Amino acid sequence: MKFAFFILYLIQLLPFCLIHKLADFVGFLAYYAVKPRRKVGETNLQKCFPEWSEAERTAVLKRHFQHMAKLMFEYGLYWYAPAERLRRFVRYQDKHHLDNALAAGEKVILLYPHFTAFEMAVYTLNQDVPLTSMYSHQKNRAMDEQILKGRHRYNNVFLIGRNEGLRAIIKQIRKSSAPFLYLPDQDFGRNDSIFVNFFGIPTATIAGLSRIAGLTGAKVIPAIPTREADNTVTLRFYPAWENFPTESAEADTQRMNDFIEARAREHPEQYFWLHKRFKTRPEGEPGFYG
Repeated sequence: MKFAFFILYLIQLLPFCLIHKLADFVGFLAYYAVKPRRKVGETNLQKCFPEWSEAERTAVLKRHFQHMAKLMFEYGLYWYAPAERLRRFVRYQDKHHLDNALAAGEKVILLYPHFTAFEMAVYTLNQDVPLTSMYSHQKNRAMDEQILKGRHRYNNVFLIGRNEGLRAIIKQIRKSSAPFLYLPDQDFGRNDSIFVNFFGIPTATIAGLSRIAGLTGAKVIPAIPTREADNTVTLRFYPAWENFPTESAEADTQRMNDFIEARAREHPEQYFWLHKRFKTRPEGEPGFYG
């Protein structure tokens, strides 16, 4: 594992354009070599975009593998490159939505779905804004230590273990002015999830956004990172949601999924398709992934 970290250190010494040419090549190879994940991506895209031809879905999935390779190859930049170098690759759009809320003393939840440029954007944002987030410990000890070291690189983040639960999140939001970075769009199983639609598919979804916002009075401000044609990243902030939460956790969670779906449709090659998002099915419904 330390050898892998050393390779990432060497990669970040390369010019930015060369890092991404290398990532494009490796991503192209990975599409063919990593068959299990390719099958997951094919299933997800077929379920979410049945109106597309198979050729269209294949083209998007191939680009997605390249975007995933960019994410992996950039870890050397996140962990080892000078902070000023990262800044050159990320621009903010409409950050006033966040700045104004924080200046007014509002509690903020940053709704931050899994797009492939999410690490590049958040490592830059954390230079400017303190953050609270959740962390799932890795099984490999060396990897776990390195990721935690990277997360704390700017001494500007408070991490909550995923096993600490909702109470720890509420407590930290109430006592801190730091925005809570919320990534809800993965399948965490049946516990604490409800089924709401995502791309028209009943999908097990954590309903925590509604509850956390209700218990803390926090404003929900979505933030979406998008990789541009030159491989730099734009982190766009959206206006705080009005009339949220409502009395219906189901309606609130559906609103969240609808927003994420709309953004995924804008840049389908950059959304996380290699995760088994639809693994948990309603009772009696067969699985999607074989």
